[in-house]
Amino acid sequence: MQLINDKKNGKPVGRALATATCALLGVQATTTLAKDQPGEWDVETALLIYSETDDRVQAAEPVISATRNFDGDKKLNLKLVADTLTGASPSGATPSDLPQTFTRPSGSGSYTVDAGEAPLDDSFKDTRVAVSGSWTAPLNRDYTYSVGAYGSREYDYLSTAVNGSLSRYLNNKNTTLTGGLSLGVDIVDPVGGAPVGLSRMALRDNKIEAEFDQEFAATRESDDTKTLVDALFGVTQVINRRTLMQFNYGVSYSSGYLTDPYKILSVIDESAGANYGGNLIGADGNPVYLYENRPDTRMKHSLYWQTKYMLDNGDVMDGSYRFMIDDWGITSHTIDLKYRWRLANSYLEPHFRYYMQSEADFYQRYLTESEYNSGTPTVSEASADYRLGELTGMTFGAKWGYRLDEDRELAIRAEYMIQSNDGDEGFGKLTSHDLYPDTNAMWLQLSYNF
Repeated sequence: MQLINDKKNGKPVGRALATATCALLGVQATTTLAKDQPGEWDVETALLIYSETDDRVQAAEPVISATRNFDGDKKLNLKLVADTLTGASPSGATPSDLPQTFTRPSGSGSYTVDAGEAPLDDSFKDTRVAVSGSWTAPLNRDYTYSVGAYGSREYDYLSTAVNGSLSRYLNNKNTTLTGGLSLGVDIVDPVGGAPVGLSRMALRDNKIEAEFDQEFAATRESDDTKTLVDALFGVTQVINRRTLMQFNYGVSYSSGYLTDPYKILSVIDESAGANYGGNLIGADGNPVYLYENRPDTRMKHSLYWQTKYMLDNGDVMDGSYRFMIDDWGITSHTIDLKYRWRLANSYLEPHFRYYMQSEADFYQRYLTESEYNSGTPTVSEASADYRLGELTGMTFGAKWGYRLDEDRELAIRAEYMIQSNDGDEGFGKLTSHDLYPDTNAMWLQLSYNF
């Protein structure tokens, strides 16, 4: 899981654009926080608490962002984020009429799931620390550039990136053209090593230690890497004193190790519709679980549109739409709506988000006995990760902010998400199980800016 804070693509430069943007935020320029003052620091802090139902993923994320303002509209931004995640994460295996025992990713132990229960890996635990910095400055009255760097570290993952952007101002700075590029390199070092794609999970059962260790090692590889290239091209236009509009096109290319090393698939007997019986059971008498395998490249294209409109009473309507398509076969649509009510020294902002996506070409809720083909799978790529399946999600929430004085603001945001998956309901005994359980989550964020 990754928790993302939305950012604007650029900061307004020039009195005309600054005034329009402040108005669209539902406040007058003279009553906003006293930011962007040369020689001063602007600090934003936040704490986010995230919780999924059914004892699944729980997360806490403190964030601090500090911007140092210099003469000539120059800015230095430093940001620190820390995530702590615990709970149980869906492994990808199907429920069964019988209890199921799985080997932990490290190979040093196992866990058992009761009959009829969704297989969840309860060893999910991680801590991430991320730092980033950026420098923004004008080249002249018509151009502004920004350069930055990012790094994050988890127990089994290291991510690094550099980025840069260039903005061009036109039409008395009512039009902004922006181009940006980010280059990243990640090192993936899963617990126990990266599993060989579509290899069979080694199960301890009654094996002696040396036999299990040999079988487990045969399914493992060393750590791996992936590279990411992201480009963004956008235009922001002040339509009139009430309306601000933005259009973006983004393209992203990633290559290398794109598989989730902790996700697996169940192999189902075609006569019984279960992960046992028939000719499925191997010589060791255990069910068959395979580690997933994804393509080693991915290209994504996205289009984004956003409009902010200020009403006569100072309230602001904010709507956006995002379309994404990739070469994995996934298309997605996101609609995001906000309405900011302007109150005395405060505001209330209800929020609604709707998300819909199609499934990846290689998404399979399970593999059949014939596809497993006695240990030589007939498919080269497969994943049962629900995040790659057909799904819809709705988020409802609201944010309340209060301006303590010209330098300080306190805000609280609460959101609730309902996410549902859909797909093949299976056959035989599988039809008696819920293969696509809903995911419900809620989160609370407290922020303080000064």
